[in-house]
Amino acid sequence: MNSLKPVFTMFHAAVGLKRLLVAALAVLLLGVFTALPALASGSGTWTLTGSLNVGRANHTATLLSKGQVLVAGGLFDDYGYDVPTRSAELYTPSTGKWTNTGGMNVPRAFHVAARLSDGRVLVAGGRDPYNRNQATAELYDPATGTWAYTGSLNTGRSSFTATLLSNGQVLVAGGSNSAGHLASAELYTPATGSWTLTGSMNVAHSEHTATLLSNGQVLVAGGLPNSGAELYNPTTGSWTTTGNLNQGRYDHTATLLSNGKVLAAGGYGGCGPCSSAELYTP
Repeated sequence: MNSLKPVFTMFHAAVGLKRLLVAALAVLLLGVFTALPALASGSGTWTLTGSLNVGRANHTATLLSKGQVLVAGGLFDDYGYDVPTRSAELYTPSTGKWTNTGGMNVPRAFHVAARLSDGRVLVAGGRDPYNRNQATAELYDPATGTWAYTGSLNTGRSSFTATLLSNGQVLVAGGSNSAGHLASAELYTPATGSWTLTGSMNVAHSEHTATLLSNGQVLVAGGLPNSGAELYNPTTGSWTTTGNLNQGRYDHTATLLSNGKVLAAGGYGGCGPCSSAELYTP
């Protein structure tokens, strides 16, 4: 029996070492899993807020002068069919809640919206429930929560852009209708409530982006059916071509950065949906 004592001693030592290793591994894994949420969350986090009263897509969202957000129109699910709606809602950041506000006069989706210098919101164009491209336009008054018709576009269009210029006018450009992709552009003058044609783009753009640059010009980039980019000069009412995007893309985003450059990201194109991004240097 005494001859087996060294064997049992070695066995117990091995078991003790195994338990020590298991314990050390457990502590290590606990530390890793404890750190994972911090690693996954990064420096910014998202939290849920109040839900819209109506589920919608291809709508517009406009920041109002008092801090609320106006969401208008878009497609909603009507018994299995995606149909444009005339409804509108207001989001209040302090409460995180949505409240219904006055509905537009025309149901529309794929339209545009721009906040004017006086605080009203201009909504124009888009498609109605019969898939017709609208030329109508209307104004939302935050003081009363109501909509009123204003002058109609010269050309009905959808999937276009609207940009508030430094002089208070609104430039709409491109888009599409039954005739195809459009190169035409128009200016809305709030004082008269009317639209006037301005210089047409060199090529058609639809589902593109339009960005007001620091120098007051407007950069239109990408869209269907090309990857070109152009600059609109409000002083002359004319367009000049500028450098093309490296990646043809549409349905993307374009954001003016604090250094004056424009960040174009995502969208569809040769990559699609794209993860690539690029910078435009004026």
